[in-house]
Amino acid sequence: MDVYISGVGMTKFGRSKEPLEKMMAEAGFSALRDAQLERADAIYLGVMNVEEFVGDSNFAALLVDTLGLAGVPSTRVETASSTGAGAFETAFYAVASGHMKHVLVLAGEKMTHLPTAKATRILSEAIDRSERRYGATMPALAAMIAQKYAQTFNLSPLKLEDILGQVAIKNHSNGTLNPYAQFRKTITKDDYLKSQMVSYPLRVYDCAPITDGASAMVLTSQPTPIRVSGIGHATDTSAMRHRTSFTSFNSTKEAAHKAYAMARLNPPDIQFAEVHDAFTPFEIIGTEDLGFFSAGEGWKALEEGATLLRGRLPINPSGGLKARGHPVGASGLAQLVEIVYQLRGEAGTERQLERAEIGLAHSIGGLGNNNLVTILERTDGKRILKAGTLPFEEGWNPDDQCETSVPKKSIPSPPLMGVGTLEAFTTLYAVPEGFRSPITLGLVKTGPGEVVMACNPDYRSPEPLKMGKKVSLKMQEGLYVFEKLTFWNRLKHWIEKLAH
Repeated sequence: MDVYISGVGMTKFGRSKEPLEKMMAEAGFSALRDAQLERADAIYLGVMNVEEFVGDSNFAALLVDTLGLAGVPSTRVETASSTGAGAFETAFYAVASGHMKHVLVLAGEKMTHLPTAKATRILSEAIDRSERRYGATMPALAAMIAQKYAQTFNLSPLKLEDILGQVAIKNHSNGTLNPYAQFRKTITKDDYLKSQMVSYPLRVYDCAPITDGASAMVLTSQPTPIRVSGIGHATDTSAMRHRTSFTSFNSTKEAAHKAYAMARLNPPDIQFAEVHDAFTPFEIIGTEDLGFFSAGEGWKALEEGATLLRGRLPINPSGGLKARGHPVGASGLAQLVEIVYQLRGEAGTERQLERAEIGLAHSIGGLGNNNLVTILERTDGKRILKAGTLPFEEGWNPDDQCETSVPKKSIPSPPLMGVGTLEAFTTLYAVPEGFRSPITLGLVKTGPGEVVMACNPDYRSPEPLKMGKKVSLKMQEGLYVFEKLTFWNRLKHWIEKLAH
């Protein structure tokens, strides 16, 4: 059964004094009014970590009580930072099954009342526990991905800095036109360069902010001008070190493949997209994983102006998570609300796109391991495949055939002392609770081929470190520690091998 959108609602994102349930109820009432409904057959809500952020549990019941809709079944969904999109997916299947006629989806998070270090620690709980025990945070892992991307595609540190700055500047510019955005101010290249380093090479302006906010949507089986034409969802390994690639997300590629197939569309048919940019490099990688550009070419499209608001493929016309804000539970649904505004022609004179008949939303959960892709389109639009698009019978496939990455459990654990290769690294300055700043972290490939997370507690400057170079690896107080490989630790390693 086809599923349509009949109503949307959203609060302004930013810092709010309102409790979370009231913010979400505000968005919910707006969506119900927009759909001309007083109640729904069911409610699906998304909040990522309401227990730790605000200290509440059984939030589905609390929200129904706040809405005054006692009797309506309410279910909470959680897929880390893609939770809003996950709640939407669950509601979609409830309507598509024919069991529900009108379903209300609500998503939100309240975060700004907590100290940054505590919020960072809560967000870091979505990271594999064996990696976060080193102090790894989302910015730290994203920084290592940025470094690896630059190395893989031969980008100098200055070039990488320039590209990431362009993403931030573009999305802040779009955000100035969005009345719901947390940041409605432009930034310059100088502003970007002066912003504080969070985790080398990512600065404050490379990271989406801590935000309060809520979004809502009503899905229905009754035809409306907007239809859900494709939806895809895929997961990957919890630990980043077990991935088959550090420069793309297989879960995005798999989810996109499913969404395109369901919609009977290919990447060139998408006219605009909301791409998950919790970190600026993720926007570049996302546009490649979604098939808009080839691997290593996304940054070139940005430089050419293709992804600007008036470019041939606008990316994040809302300002993205970077400027609109990132209340983690709400962002995935907020992206879809923006798609609806654009498809309806309700995005405002300055932000409204000229071509807005087919839009795509891409949401990342965790560190790229619980990702969703959703395609919405106008029901009165004409489908004309662009020249050069593959016939749908063949369809779009990611270049690596969406190979699922799995830990190579047959590989033995690395020795307590040895030599490895530095795959990626970062120095983290904004550390979670319980850690001293700064922390230098690295992904090190051992002789047997296993990748481990390691730290260098005595290192303070990332510049002398080089990816692809050999490092000394040892176990210290239960953690892997790496150091630059010198003549003396080479000699020590050689002597220990002889001793064994």
